[in-house]
Amino acid sequence: MTAPVVALRGVRKAFPTGTLALDGLDLTVRRGEFLSLVGPSGCGKSTALRLIAGLARPSDGAVVWGDGDAGVAPAPGDLGVVFQEPTLMPWATVAGNVRLPLRLTRRGEDVEARVAAAIARVGLDGFAGAYPRELSGGMKMRAAIARALVTDPHLLLMDEPFAALDEITRFRLDNALSGLWQGLGTTVVFVTHSVFEAVYLSTRIVVMSPRPGRVAADITIDAPFPRGETFRTSPEFASLCRTVGGALAEAMGEAFA
Repeated sequence: MTAPVVALRGVRKAFPTGTLALDGLDLTVRRGEFLSLVGPSGCGKSTALRLIAGLARPSDGAVVWGDGDAGVAPAPGDLGVVFQEPTLMPWATVAGNVRLPLRLTRRGEDVEARVAAAIARVGLDGFAGAYPRELSGGMKMRAAIARALVTDPHLLLMDEPFAALDEITRFRLDNALSGLWQGLGTTVVFVTHSVFEAVYLSTRIVVMSPRPGRVAADITIDAPFPRGETFRTSPEFASLCRTVGGALAEAMGEAFA
């Protein structure tokens, strides 16, 4: 077991509307893993991600970083976030959008080299000067991923980044993301509704129960990397998908029993 990057301990999150999104959530993210959160809509997957990102605070419990005290956040630039929508600035080029985190974190060293390297990592060579309106949906998401990676974050949080894309583009970006993760060694927490996507990408999958969310199952995906179409069509992949799908169905069945 590798060292923990961050842990949610006994986390409860209630909103002013009275909605209880999470209750008693215990989740540890370990260094270098690709962890996917799956569960029914409204189970608190995105809420858990926002708590880790520091975009919200728990109503009870703690977000603990490494071996430090609760509430100690990572240094600027050590955390990257990719949302379901690319949220690119329409008036800025791809390079301008990717450059933004370096300005916000005041990381001034080798800025242009960092920007060019991040753009190349996601396969957007030749599009540094393009504007978002000139890009396809998949290219916009690649630009958003490049922006998240430009500071070389230790932890990358991704909230259903490929959900709005067509299946072919989604498969291509899953392949690209898997390659990036293997090459960079960044810890990834990935929210998805797709069991198939989670199994393909992950080293570990946490299945969450219906709201209020908590861990219903914790499943290791020990298939070797790199993975490709051979893995997607293998009996092993089908078996793992059945295991995760069964855990998800069981969690939902318990909730409605």
